Amino acid sequence: MEHRECLECGEPLKGRVDKKFCSDYCRNSHNNKVNKDSKNLIRNINNRLRKNHKILSDLNTFGKTKVTRTQLYDRGFDFQLFTSIYNTKTGNTYFYIYDQGYLTLEHDKFLLIKREL
Repeated sequence: MEHRECLECGEPLKGRVDKKFCSDYCRNSHNNKVNKDSKNLIRNINNRLRKNHKILSDLNTFGKTKVTRTQLYDRGFDFQLFTSIYNTKTGNTYFYIYDQGYLTLEHDKFLLIKREL
């Protein structure tokens, strides 16, 4: 009989021949370690998207509002992160963070809008 060990803690395995872990705890611990980097990246991006969404929601209480670039920057808005882009027939480009969007206007102004889902 082949001697097999738990991939996480090294304890001898008993039972099925395809068993890799001695317990659910070791299986979860091992998978968390393996996926740590990708999960951290996704978590960090989601946190930044959530922050952008909150900033737009707080500034756009009426569904349509004009704000300055400074107002967004002062609250920590990250213009690099958005969830979708909508190009209109007239050539305007709206950037959305979920249901909250913005359109770049002249003189460092932005039109904030809320898309009804």
